[in-house]
Amino acid sequence: METLADTETRAFSPRDLRATFGLFPTGVTIITAVVGGERIAATVSSFGSLSLDPPLLLFSIGRHSKVFAAWNSVTHFAVNVLDQSQKELSARFGRAQLDKWEGVRTLRGDATGASLFPDALAWFECETYRIYEGGDHIITVGRIVAMARRPSASADPLVFFGGSYRRLDPEARSEPTPHDAYWTYGW
Repeated sequence: METLADTETRAFSPRDLRATFGLFPTGVTIITAVVGGERIAATVSSFGSLSLDPPLLLFSIGRHSKVFAAWNSVTHFAVNVLDQSQKELSARFGRAQLDKWEGVRTLRGDATGASLFPDALAWFECETYRIYEGGDHIITVGRIVAMARRPSASADPLVFFGGSYRRLDPEARSEPTPHDAYWTYGW
């Protein structure tokens, strides 16, 4: 059996690593919170489900963020899973700018007070469960206290791959995974 040591290896730069990570398609979310009476938000693709029992999810925020200290002290937050139509919103909250919120319509989450975007595909409201060091990021684990999803059979998620937004092909649907296979594959 061939091992990694048997193949050609080379040193890699952070740019190479970023490009290789970019080969994994991700959904796009905006994480929102209220800290010291001020709303904060960030576009995040490093988001994932973690546990069903207890209900946990995670995301990471870079230490380079201008509001990193605020993210490191968040006690409650919301995750907005973005729809394909929300590219502009994703770009807005992914950049550093003076007022990301100007002209943006939001709802106030009942469980956390965090901002929810009405056209998102799904919303998770969370309390901070743990924060871990993660190199140049922190990893925030949240316990889900409330959630909702947009009632739509034609969900069109915002997807990021290879450094740009992509679209799922609605015609290229594969056969659904049988319900009993979810546990076989760890889903």
